[in-house]
Amino acid sequence: MDDGFAEYVAHRHLRLCRMAYLLARDWGTAEDLVQTALAKAWTVWRRIEGNPDPYVYRIIVNTHASWWRRRWRGEIPAETLPETADPRDAVAEVEDQAALWRAIGALSPRQRAVIVLHYFEGRTLTQVADIIGCSPGAVKSQLGRALTRLRVDPDVQTMTLEEVQR
Repeated sequence: MDDGFAEYVAHRHLRLCRMAYLLARDWGTAEDLVQTALAKAWTVWRRIEGNPDPYVYRIIVNTHASWWRRRWRGEIPAETLPETADPRDAVAEVEDQAALWRAIGALSPRQRAVIVLHYFEGRTLTQVADIIGCSPGAVKSQLGRALTRLRVDPDVQTMTLEEVQR
């Protein structure tokens, strides 16, 4: 009687958690964001027409922004990322990724959401606009501001494109 909700959760849960993690940079918070989003989506599930992803992603982005505004704005420690196959490169890779995540973490919640949805989730600017609830022009503007802030960050400035894409 769930009209496909259980199937949706089974197929999309890990991807939703991954996206939420990229926003929050903490697995516990990411799981809480997804749980909150799915609980909100469940209440209106029968009214969602077509693909529910944009609706659920929007709930995650908005909930994260709301939580971010409420929490204390202290320094967020860099997350330790999984080791790579070559242990000699592991330290340098973790340092590079930690620097990138520190810089992304310093962005506003909306700028971070645009970066995550566009570059890490592979969404088009129009899809990002639908998820966030703004115009594609506003997404371009936020993306431009976010990239400008990342370009002037001294730790990210020295990174190559290959290092960023790892």
